[in-house]
Amino acid sequence: MINEIQALLDKYTAWLKDNTSLRQVNEWVEITTPYLDRHNDALQIYVKRMGSSYSLSDGGFIIEDLTQSGCQLISPKRQSLLKMTLNGFGIQLSDDKKLEIHASSDNFAQRKHNLVQAMLAVNDLFYLAEPMVQTLFLEDVIGWMEIHEIRYTQNIKFTGKTGYDSLFDIIIPKSRLKPERIIDAISRPTKQVAQNLVFKWIDIREVRPPESKAYAFLNDTDQSVPSDVLDALRNYEVNPILWSNREAVLDELAS
Repeated sequence: MINEIQALLDKYTAWLKDNTSLRQVNEWVEITTPYLDRHNDALQIYVKRMGSSYSLSDGGFIIEDLTQSGCQLISPKRQSLLKMTLNGFGIQLSDDKKLEIHASSDNFAQRKHNLVQAMLAVNDLFYLAEPMVQTLFLEDVIGWMEIHEIRYTQNIKFTGKTGYDSLFDIIIPKSRLKPERIIDAISRPTKQVAQNLVFKWIDIREVRPPESKAYAFLNDTDQSVPSDVLDALRNYEVNPILWSNREAVLDELAS
């Protein structure tokens, strides 16, 4: 059995070596690894000699990619998650958002491995756990509302006509110009999730003021929202708001 496992490890080492390539880029050496990010692109790291040691970096790709994908790393919770993840691999975050680590000739292989694993972990950090994704998307919605000084109350529970309690993410109180607005933030818009919101809204609408309105912020950062989700919401008078089109409803929510 030991010989069998050793043979498998030898094959893994050979695969890693055969699928790693080097390229000189000015004073840096670019290492293309066989490890893939969430776009199925090969991860690349950069190495530069610093005296008797080496500096290894991701070139700023990981943080920039998340930012370009709409995953802003600005909230305290996200910053805490990022710091905890990097600390687990001994990786530093530079002022210009590069993942970095220093190595000697003795520990280069381990440090290089740590950097690659940290890149994979940070790349996946905000997409793996559904509850975490939901929390982070809600933070984005709240952050946007606060930037635009939209008054709101968070985590409001209503008892519906069935006698069951329903929790909603946000309520914007009635104003002189607009009625009460009840809002849920949906990070992964599926038909089932949309139906759940519809059921909550149907259950409470008779116990709320008749002019109250319901809205759903829908996260379309990484994928388009299916048409059946939009139809399910509109059919029961829940107004869908695509996150990419949020500015279109700013006046409606801020009034």
